[in-house]
Amino acid sequence: MKPPLPSALIDGFGRHIVYLRVSVTDRCDLRCNYCIPKDFKGFEEPANWLSHDEMARLISLFARLGVRKVRLTGGEPLTRRGLAELAGRITNIPGIQDLSLSTNGTMLARHAAALKAAGVGRLNVSLDSLDAARFRQITGRDCLRDVLAGLEEAGRVGFSPIKLNCVVHADTPEAEMVRLLGYTLAHGFILRLIETMPMGGAAQNFQPANLSLLGEKIAARFGLVPALDTGDGGPARYWSAGGVPALGVITPMSRHFCASCNRVRLTADGTLYLCLGHEHQVPLGSLMRQGADDDTLTQHILAGIAAKPERHEFNSAPRRIVRLMSQTGG
Repeated sequence: MKPPLPSALIDGFGRHIVYLRVSVTDRCDLRCNYCIPKDFKGFEEPANWLSHDEMARLISLFARLGVRKVRLTGGEPLTRRGLAELAGRITNIPGIQDLSLSTNGTMLARHAAALKAAGVGRLNVSLDSLDAARFRQITGRDCLRDVLAGLEEAGRVGFSPIKLNCVVHADTPEAEMVRLLGYTLAHGFILRLIETMPMGGAAQNFQPANLSLLGEKIAARFGLVPALDTGDGGPARYWSAGGVPALGVITPMSRHFCASCNRVRLTADGTLYLCLGHEHQVPLGSLMRQGADDDTLTQHILAGIAAKPERHEFNSAPRRIVRLMSQTGG
């Protein structure tokens, strides 16, 4: 294996791309009302999903070009068989320094130990409500207990930090966010409030909340203070309790962070998306299955990064992106 190339992935705006989000499936066992329409049937055929070998091959190419962080996403990644085995392979790829996972938590209790043993270092768990009835209304399933059990098990096996992601729109009760923050503070988790983005018809039915203002209000209620910018290019702005991050807001609509974007996304079928708010893509999976060698794939990756848009257009063209977030990778 050749040594990693230093900082090879630099886009046309001088941003260093060091973070790859890899969707292992577009399927999910929930139907959150801001994400997947209840009657949606346009999922990718499993035969078109990248195999573990193909994922590892592409991630290795990205690592050689300077990617250091990988996040496994979906859909719901824990619905894909053999995820812990894939995680173990990724942690052994030279150059990969950080492997994390985004999950809705419904199956986390039975998989947390294996994921930890495989080298997954950090978890993001979606949790939009602690009220069972509201949780069922949002997700379409009565499984809040499963998610809470998954969080408990993840903490028991040593995951830290554990971040809880709560999607917020204009109709989300402030009391819900306050209750979630109280829960995360009590358990040593980090709550991140995320503005809805108009991806797909379901999300376009919701008006985003302005978390730039609401975050400050909730933080002040708990006596939290602004945290120093870590400079890691992450999208969240944080408030801390006792010097430890406790509350973050991700504000793609009210205060975008495109200038510091350091990530791209690889879908389950191997399509590389350069920006959530554009259709720019590179069909790496198709090229690979047509016989492209590593040098050819590398050239397509570099060309894609060079064409990465400067910023999303969610505010100016809110109905342009019809693909779902679950199809793109969270």
